Amino acid sequence: MNSVLVNHKAKADINISCFGEVLWDCFPDGKRVGGAPLNVCVRLNALGIKGSMISAVGDDQLGHELLAFIDERGVNRDCIAINPLKSTSTVEVTLDKNGSASYEIVADTAWDNVALTDTIINQVKQADVLVFGSLIGRSPVSLATLTELVNAAHFTVFDVNLRAPHYDIDSIVELMNKADFIKLNDDELYEIAKAMGSPFNSLEQNVDYIAAQTHTEYLCVTKGSHGALLSVKGQKFYNSGYLVNVVDTVGAGDSFLGSLLYQLCSDNNPQYAINFACAVGAMVAQSAGATPLLTLEQINAFMQPA
Repeated sequence: MNSVLVNHKAKADINISCFGEVLWDCFPDGKRVGGAPLNVCVRLNALGIKGSMISAVGDDQLGHELLAFIDERGVNRDCIAINPLKSTSTVEVTLDKNGSASYEIVADTAWDNVALTDTIINQVKQADVLVFGSLIGRSPVSLATLTELVNAAHFTVFDVNLRAPHYDIDSIVELMNKADFIKLNDDELYEIAKAMGSPFNSLEQNVDYIAAQTHTEYLCVTKGSHGALLSVKGQKFYNSGYLVNVVDTVGAGDSFLGSLLYQLCSDNNPQYAINFACAVGAMVAQSAGATPLLTLEQINAFMQPA
């Protein structure tokens, strides 16, 4: 069947590779598995599209616990290396009164040092889509690997996550120029567009500006509780959000992206895709942690309550 992003493939035959950080989010009440690309990968697998993770953990207790979780969620980890010289990544998460998160990310961990291998290259060449984030580009080793993977991929999705001080706008723009699909939030959109010289003030104008400057036909901008905008070859689709009681926002944008890609790869309805993705993002925000278990039946009931 045809879909927005992948043609002539059944959902069960679609393969998406995700490259980037795998880590433990450390909250005051304990640790939970996280990392934007892993969260995307877990959500894709839960919905029925095969997701494969490319990353690294340390040869330590945290690393082995993380791998056990990944196995439990059915994610292919053939390309997750175990690095005996670097530790598994941890992130200190602080939540404000509205559940919005800030992050303190330890540097020079295992996923900062993902070396390029033939196995990784072959996995990306066989995948329909490669998803990557901006955080993986903070270190020279993983950035060099990312560059080769982007060049080898059939279709690339760039999940922009600006985490100060772990990014450089020029590098972000360079990655945007290489991507086929760009996902970012509204604050990131305005910051990047301004740095690129945009004279515009509206969200839509800046979406069009970035699309033109980067020659990207697919862009998505999330707006927190106010939903999201999806631009497909210049045509815009909107969802205004869902009312929920926010527990924490950690991983909500990642599950949004995983759900959006699930729909865009398996169906030909961009409006339903953005509605579905916003619903999943809202459901994650009203749950603790980044990867709560959600069934299609639960998502459909949330979107269309009886």
